Amino acid sequence: MGSTVFVGFQRILVAYDRSPHSEHAMNVALSMAGDLKARLFVISVIRPPEPAESAEFHAVVDDAREKYEKSYVAIREIARQKEIELETEIVVGHPAEQIIHMADQMQASVIVMGKRSHTILHRWMIGSNSERVLRYAHCPVMIVH
Repeated sequence: MGSTVFVGFQRILVAYDRSPHSEHAMNVALSMAGDLKARLFVISVIRPPEPAESAEFHAVVDDAREKYEKSYVAIREIARQKEIELETEIVVGHPAEQIIHMADQMQASVIVMGKRSHTILHRWMIGSNSERVLRYAHCPVMIVH
């Protein structure tokens, strides 16, 4: 499949949580952005502990933010080498809601995200983040396996 199919994808949002699935989605998004000369936006969502006690909340958020920033170093270097315009954002909240909000806010052409495996019970009770994003996003969503 040639890149002409994706010509309209000039603003790519990739959801990144440092999991193997999101690492693969990141590689796909970097490749797409490089091939299409598209802007790449990376969102990482920190899900706070529930109930969120003040000290625990700040410790979890600070730790996650530090880990994402360390991961972004390599991503920024790859983007620089491929001459990709890159923006990163770390937010706190529910992953699907934050991904959809960011896609709306930045007018994403496409969302790229990894598929995370959940148990059948978990999917039945609350659904997966990728399923929610697929259902509610205003733009196409690419789920990378």
